[in-house]
Amino acid sequence: MSEGRNSAIDAPEACDVLVVGGGPAGSTVATLLARSGWSVVMLEKAEHPRFHIGESLLPMNMPILERLGVLEKVREIGVLKRGADFPTDGGRYNVFHFDHALRGSSDFAFQVKREEFDQLLFEHAREAGVDARERTRASKVEFDADGRPARVLATGPDGDYALRPRLLVDATGRDTLVGGALKLKKRNDRHQSAAVFSHYRGVVRRDGEDAGNITVYRHAHGWMWFIPLRGDVMSIGAVCSPEYLKERGGDSEAFLMRTIMSVPEAAERMAGAARVASVHATGNYAYECTRMHGPGWLLVGDAYAFVDPMFSSGVYLAMHSAEQGAKAVDAVLREPAREASIFRALQKQFDGGIDEFKWFIYRFTSPTMKHLFANPRDVWGVERAVVSMLAGDVFNARPVVWRLRIFRVIYALNAMGMWRTALRDWRARRRHARAGFDGDTLQDTP
Repeated sequence: MSEGRNSAIDAPEACDVLVVGGGPAGSTVATLLARSGWSVVMLEKAEHPRFHIGESLLPMNMPILERLGVLEKVREIGVLKRGADFPTDGGRYNVFHFDHALRGSSDFAFQVKREEFDQLLFEHAREAGVDARERTRASKVEFDADGRPARVLATGPDGDYALRPRLLVDATGRDTLVGGALKLKKRNDRHQSAAVFSHYRGVVRRDGEDAGNITVYRHAHGWMWFIPLRGDVMSIGAVCSPEYLKERGGDSEAFLMRTIMSVPEAAERMAGAARVASVHATGNYAYECTRMHGPGWLLVGDAYAFVDPMFSSGVYLAMHSAEQGAKAVDAVLREPAREASIFRALQKQFDGGIDEFKWFIYRFTSPTMKHLFANPRDVWGVERAVVSMLAGDVFNARPVVWRLRIFRVIYALNAMGMWRTALRDWRARRRHARAGFDGDTLQDTP
């Protein structure tokens, strides 16, 4: 190591906030903190544009994009999304339109190519005054005796150096820089899954205003997404149990196609399709960290938790946690003595909202949930509350949340009814089977 590089590490750059990770969460928190007058450095290991999955936004993203000042720019690169559809039996499907939501949130969202969306947000952060650096990897966080980040070591195009922030925001996504260093990242044992995905052209879209909808299919081992993008591109992925994924035998493309073809309507839509991107696979899909914050640091977006993206919640959760995180960081920098209580309140609020998504995700592939989504009924506004959840309206949303509690009761009653029916049918089969061996009641079977 040269003398200059030693000097760069021994004399760290000072800044108010260091944001590691230049995705939607990182760019959002960095932009808002720079606007508040703080000196902000943001490090991104890759160079934009770079491929990323997670292309479906939610209506609750729209107010955040508007507050950032990029809504119209996103409109230019996006496909209008009016709702989400869930196929039922017989080739039919139910659409949950966002304009049926319980509260007056946005009634639309966009489907976006993430390489375009992420680059747009990153460049916007730079325009807002963020010192945004690409091709720069944060390799290590050194903590002081109080557990606060003392130095963050980084490697960029010009070599190694160090930074000394007053506060560190980890927005590194699945890399979880701080979560990994402190061994906070834990696999979500309640929802283990993996995904295989790619992009295709020539996939049949829905008709009319439903053309921009995301479609969520169930298959025998999980679920699939069909997300329409610009340029006749469709993002398609299959989320599967780890056991089923082992059957791919190293051929991810054949595995993905085999899974798609197992659902007749999905197979029909793929009749004229051609793959236009690489096939990607990822495992250990859902995880979370045991805490969101510590002395001098905060986790936002996927660096804190990643839930199965069944309801397109990923980008929204990242940007919501980043926006609320920016408010918390600003407050902490102004009143350092309140740091712990400010961050605790942030985590409590965020955990409460994310749990609403988790409850539905854990049960989505069950027969009961399939029945309820195929036969929606707006009793006491419950269906509209479910639409609100699908739109992302789960934070500080009491009118929505108490109706979602009623939905849980409806779910439990339906599940109990299905269980009793199954038990009654099983007992009937047992009686008939025993009767078949009784000489007085034996019947011929044609």
